[in-house]
Amino acid sequence: MDIMDKETELTRKRYNRTSKFYDMERMIKPAIRKTILNQVEGKILEVGVGTGKNLAYYPPNSNITGIDLSPGMLAKARDKARKLQIPARLLEMDAQDLQFPENSFDTVVATCVFCSVPDPISGLKEIKRVCKPGGKILLLEHVRSDNPLLGRIMDLLDPLTVRMIGSHINRRTVENVTKADLRILSVEEQGFTILKNIVAEPNKEPI
Repeated sequence: MDIMDKETELTRKRYNRTSKFYDMERMIKPAIRKTILNQVEGKILEVGVGTGKNLAYYPPNSNITGIDLSPGMLAKARDKARKLQIPARLLEMDAQDLQFPENSFDTVVATCVFCSVPDPISGLKEIKRVCKPGGKILLLEHVRSDNPLLGRIMDLLDPLTVRMIGSHINRRTVENVTKADLRILSVEEQGFTILKNIVAEPNKEPI
């Protein structure tokens, strides 16, 4: 098992542990979720579906496939889907190695996910691969602050947050999206300067 595999397995164990109490509602208000998820079209992939907090905010009759690394998180997501009577397909899968053919989805969604993917650029490249040309990529991510002092504090605290809950608080996700060869259409702050809504598309030629 190489270093990246070890980090991925450690991330799975951390999120299985925190699935008992994990909830991102305090950071992401329902109105923000609704605004982002109202943009989805066609076949949807949610990467890092977690405990299923987004499921209630998709438009009716959405065609949703959700994946997550953690069986503990997925168990909660499946329970929510049953209660909401949403026929989502929820699968255990690594964002860095999506088991779907190229150009499988019209929309890809991720909310507060790429803070915890061991190799975020690899995961973003996988999103590009499975998203159809002209498709939508909707990311809501907390990122390293542009404020020099706050950014430095986040750097210092990052090893602690990773050990405790598995997420990095100092990821430069906007830059990582560009490095993964996704075409950024817009970046908007959502209430917090460290919470950004990134809308992108795969940098692909039409089929």
